[in-house]
Amino acid sequence: MTYICPMHPDVRQDESGDCPKCGMHLVKEEEAAAGGGHHHGHHGCAHHADAEKDDGRYDTVPPGYSGPVYTCPMHPQVRQPQSGSCPLCGMGLELESASLADDGPNPELVDFTRRFRIGVVLTVPLLLLAMAPMIGLGSIREVFGERATLWIEFALGTPVVAWCGWPFLVRGWNSLRTGNLNMFSLIAIGVSASWLFSVAALIVPHIFPDGFRDSDGNVGVYFEAAAVIVTLVLLGQIMELRAREGTGKAIRALLDLAAKTARLVRADGDEAEVPLEDVVEGDRLRVRPGEKVPVDGIVIEGRSSVDESMISGEAVPVEKVAGDRVIGATINGTGSLLIEARQVGSDTVLSRIVAMVASAQRSRAPIQKYADKVAGWFVPAVIGIAILAFIGWSLWGPPPALSYGLVAGVAVLVIACPCALGLATPMSVMTATGRGAHAGVLIRDAEALERFETIDTLIVDKTGTLTEGKPRLVAVLPAPGFEEDEVLRLAASLERGSEHPLADAIVTGAEDRGIAFDGANDFEAVTGKGVKGVVDGKPAGLGNRRFVEDFGLDTAAYAEQADSRRDDGETVMFVLADGAIVGVVCVADPVKETTPAALAALHKQGFRIIMATGDNERTARAVASRLGIDEVRADVLPEDKARIIRELQDKGRKVAMAGDGVNDAPALAQADVGIAMGTGADVAIESAGITLVKGNLDGIVRARNLARATMRNIRQNLFFALAYNAAGVPVAAGVLFPLFGILISPMFAAFAMSASSISVVLNALRLRTVSL
Repeated sequence: MTYICPMHPDVRQDESGDCPKCGMHLVKEEEAAAGGGHHHGHHGCAHHADAEKDDGRYDTVPPGYSGPVYTCPMHPQVRQPQSGSCPLCGMGLELESASLADDGPNPELVDFTRRFRIGVVLTVPLLLLAMAPMIGLGSIREVFGERATLWIEFALGTPVVAWCGWPFLVRGWNSLRTGNLNMFSLIAIGVSASWLFSVAALIVPHIFPDGFRDSDGNVGVYFEAAAVIVTLVLLGQIMELRAREGTGKAIRALLDLAAKTARLVRADGDEAEVPLEDVVEGDRLRVRPGEKVPVDGIVIEGRSSVDESMISGEAVPVEKVAGDRVIGATINGTGSLLIEARQVGSDTVLSRIVAMVASAQRSRAPIQKYADKVAGWFVPAVIGIAILAFIGWSLWGPPPALSYGLVAGVAVLVIACPCALGLATPMSVMTATGRGAHAGVLIRDAEALERFETIDTLIVDKTGTLTEGKPRLVAVLPAPGFEEDEVLRLAASLERGSEHPLADAIVTGAEDRGIAFDGANDFEAVTGKGVKGVVDGKPAGLGNRRFVEDFGLDTAAYAEQADSRRDDGETVMFVLADGAIVGVVCVADPVKETTPAALAALHKQGFRIIMATGDNERTARAVASRLGIDEVRADVLPEDKARIIRELQDKGRKVAMAGDGVNDAPALAQADVGIAMGTGADVAIESAGITLVKGNLDGIVRARNLARATMRNIRQNLFFALAYNAAGVPVAAGVLFPLFGILISPMFAAFAMSASSISVVLNALRLRTVSL
């Protein structure tokens, strides 16, 4: 038998034990494999397989590479080892991973800000010169003379286009060259057309036909339009970049929670302040009142209350005594604690939360593919409409018809930039995952968030999900001729080798009674039924009714007594020795205080709740009846949970599964959305789409509220973006001119385009304050 660590698969050994890297208990290799890795409800469908194969074209990070990786915020499948621009949308790539170091402002934001400031300095006087006759300053042009004024406009406008707008021109050219048409394709075409036309009109005006000339025979120039477009697009990009940095505040805020130093207690009892990065597993650390817990660990000595709200979202401090687990970055109360470091560096809960949030923010919701499809045909369609607008104005427009056509064509290109469409989904996902992290709800990817909105059936485990997961021994019922202590000694000897929560209750109960016991020889766990071994040289066993029946024994003599206990919600286990039932042990696991209110809230949200448990049906129904659960599936083996989910899915139900154990991992992976209790096994967390840090069901209520708010926000963004383009393109093309004489300029089009993107960004940022 091979045992591995779910978090560190390279740790492999022939015996069970704890992982030397993270302290987590090792599991059987086949159980870890059953977790399904990063399956997350995809079920191996062809769509996802094709998508992953297609995305591989844009991932150029070589195997084994450990340096910085840059990715596109809007297209996370684009990954490369050097900075640059996204080949799909032209957006600047950003560092993929967050770190405790202050990386400073986004270099693209710094660059665009510098270009914008210079653009404003040059564009304002250029705009005044161009608009002088319309605002009563026509004498300015007379001072210089018309010809000299045009050369001044050229001198002011060319640096704006050629230097300030250079990133857009390069991205636009790359998009045309590679065939990945995007917003920069339209900006580059519109700006280039305006500037090149103006340069030609300035240098060789005689080549233009009469359709470009006004009543005085002059050919108009549009240096100010090209410059204003560049400047306004820069402004829009700056605001978007700043807003995107706002979504990253969730990660930076989480990183800032970490302590910077730890108080190391040396072997001789001396204490010293050391940098956090110097702490290693096994170190003993002193946490004084009011200090942050430096790393994840176990309390060795002391008693205190710890504020875990920044990790779990729960405001009530948690009492900690020797043996309890503490989480790095939480705040100690009034007592002093001595802890042993168990997880440090990237293995701490906080680091894993940060990694999960960062990964989720880069993921793509399925709804995004519709926006991508629209953008894919939208850009070529816009170019076609711009050409038709130019032709239409050239044929039927008033003089100078060709000039009107050029203005309309450029305005169509600029106003139709689909940047708002591209931002609609990613901005909402980035903001929502950060908001969820602060509420103790960790979203693994955007798909889980989208799927969770439509879930109508919730399957919950009992132990550790509905209940506290800390069962205690409540009764020992010996058979005639046996003593309580003897029955309990046999049970504890068998359970000493088991990892089940009920086993710990029996062992602790025996220790509390001062009963001496040894481990069993030839120990064997029978999944879903019980355990067996050899105690005092005789075969012994402990398990449920099915376990006993497998040995050909009859439980009828204990039926009434056992049923009475089960009706009280207790779990009844039979103790066997030398081929006979020698007694019964009863264990109770208290229901969490938050469970009844959470279940009521889940019912209001439309969930049908099913409890799937390995417990006896009578015990399960007693608990379910008290809690108002809709359906009970009892005596369920671990593999049965995944089968139950498949059956419900075949009936058209959208199923979420909430569990916390290693044996829940297959079911979590099979469900449309797996929900892991953060207090449970890491292999379960790795198999889930949503993790509740606190491990209470009210976290599912918050997750549902977040999913609904996010998807509502995404739909609003998509509607705004599509409605804007649907209305803006025909107006820019000139449909209002015959009726109202309105023809918008490319400058106004640039302003409107930036405004649409900013409105989408601001709407997405509202999720930062959504009530969960």
